[in-house]
Amino acid sequence: MPRLLLIDDDEHLARPLGAYLARFGFELAWAGRPSQGLARLRAEPFDAAILDVMLPEMDGFELLRTLRREGGAVGALPVVMLTARGELPDKVAGLELGADDYLPKPFEPRELAARLQTVLRRHRAAPPAAAASVPPDRLCFDGLTEDQARREVQRHGQVVELTGTEFALLALLAGEPRKVFGRDEILNRLRGHDADLATRAVDILVSRLRRKLEPLDCIKTLRNAGYAFAGAPVVA
Repeated sequence: MPRLLLIDDDEHLARPLGAYLARFGFELAWAGRPSQGLARLRAEPFDAAILDVMLPEMDGFELLRTLRREGGAVGALPVVMLTARGELPDKVAGLELGADDYLPKPFEPRELAARLQTVLRRHRAAPPAAAASVPPDRLCFDGLTEDQARREVQRHGQVVELTGTEFALLALLAGEPRKVFGRDEILNRLRGHDADLATRAVDILVSRLRRKLEPLDCIKTLRNAGYAFAGAPVVA
């Protein structure tokens, strides 16, 4: 049963939400303050976290920054932002900092369950198209290796810490080198459903992945078309 940690200072939300998500096979734990949430994430195994933006001690964006700086299992933990602040700049900020998805309040619990299922599925397995066209366990290019089984990416022999979304994006692009993927296709393949932030969200994810892969320049932009992986394949 996937374990989730909700970090939200609304104590009246956790119990009914936990009861609802249990119907979909999730176990929900709750922390009312970021410090409590960080302590639990460092001490206990969780499969994903749900963060509110409006929190005491620090806001959800700063909490997300802290998580992504952790490294290891905590740093790579899938994160869904859950907040009453649903404006476009807040959504973009959350995605840019490494959130895997973003759901504004008020929300339908069924939609949250569906998004959690998609995020966890994406985190645990490479996209089907990549698995169908390349060996499923390892993608090797000049200066870059993506190990599907270990969910590890190395750049010139050094491990690169990626979020689940970034890992899935790299697997998708590198799984079919030179193929041009449009922005809508990328987001639909990664998330499993349409989204209102399709173009902007993909641009942010690609930009974030490029920064982590520097100095490699293996993701190319094709104007008005999308993105393609241009790494030179090598034999593993």
